[in-house]
Amino acid sequence: MGALLPIVLVVLGVGLGAGAGFALRPVSVDEETADVKHPENHEEEKVAVEAPQSELSYVKINNQFVVPVIKQDRVSALVVLSLSLETLASETSAVYDREPKLRDAFLQVLFDHAYLGGFDGVYTASPAMDTLRRSLLASARKVVGENISDILITDIVRQDI
Repeated sequence: MGALLPIVLVVLGVGLGAGAGFALRPVSVDEETADVKHPENHEEEKVAVEAPQSELSYVKINNQFVVPVIKQDRVSALVVLSLSLETLASETSAVYDREPKLRDAFLQVLFDHAYLGGFDGVYTASPAMDTLRRSLLASARKVVGENISDILITDIVRQDI
């Protein structure tokens, strides 16, 4: 009887742990439930920069972005991310010259993304990250011009409070 009690406790613990893991798993994101809008004709987006790889350069935005996630009028989490831009090597100085305006535009996009729930749940799933990258790319092209070919999210972390 004494050897049976530890076995029962182990089985009970494993069962409760598996049940809790199943109940608390993140909501799965699939194409039907994702908030990604696809164009009717499914044409590929045109890339403004069509340069050989050797002519491209990566510009790291100097400081990280800190975005609050608000739930019920309180800050529930902070998202911290770092961004880099892919552009023509000849345009790197133009990007650095416009960095304050770029940061402002990026923060507006990030705040909107957080307000719409983009950093909730599985926020690093492909549809959510693609939506964020497209929005950031459109914003960068408005500020710097069409020579920005891609946005790279080099670091991203969410700290729940």
